[in-house]
Amino acid sequence: MENTVEQKYNRWIWILSIAIPVVVAILFGVNLRKLGYDVQPLSFLPPIYATINGITAVVLLVAVWAIKNGKRKLHENLMKFAILLSVLFLGMYVAYHMTSDSTKFGGEGAIKYIYYFILITHILLSIIIIPFVLITYVKALAQRFDKHKKIAKIAFPMWLYVAVTGVVVYLMISPYYAH
Repeated sequence: MENTVEQKYNRWIWILSIAIPVVVAILFGVNLRKLGYDVQPLSFLPPIYATINGITAVVLLVAVWAIKNGKRKLHENLMKFAILLSVLFLGMYVAYHMTSDSTKFGGEGAIKYIYYFILITHILLSIIIIPFVLITYVKALAQRFDKHKKIAKIAFPMWLYVAVTGVVVYLMISPYYAH
C-alpha cells in the first residue's frame, strides 16, 4: 500500500516523465534565429553542459559511496545536487539548440557507427531515466528505503551511463562544432 507521500507525487512523476521529453523535443526543433529573432548563438554552452554531465557522473559515484558507508545525509544532499545538475544541463542543452544550428558528426567509417550508437542509447536512456530518478527520489522521501534501494539499483547505472555518454558524445562531436 502506498503512503500519502507517494500518492501525492505519483501524478507529478508521470506528468514530468512525459512532459519533459515532449517539451525538449519540441524546443529542440525551435531555432529562434531561424524564426527571425535576433539572438546570439549560445555556442559557448556545449563544453559547459558536457562538464556538468561529467560532474554529475562523479557526484553519482560519490553518492553511492556515501550510502554504502552509512553517510545517509551526505548521500541525500549529493543526490539532490545530481538532480539539480541534470536540470541545469537540460536548460543549457535546450538553450543551445534553440539558438544554434545542430552540429553534424563528421567522422567516417566505424567511428561514425560507434558515435551514433552511443548518441542513440544516450538519448533513449535520458528519457527512460526520468521516471526512475523521480520514483527513486519519492521512495526516499516516503522513507520506503527498501523500495528506494531496489529501484536505485536500476536507476543508478542508467543515470551514470547517461552522464558519462553525454561527455563522450561531446568529445566525439566537438571537433565538428563551427568556430
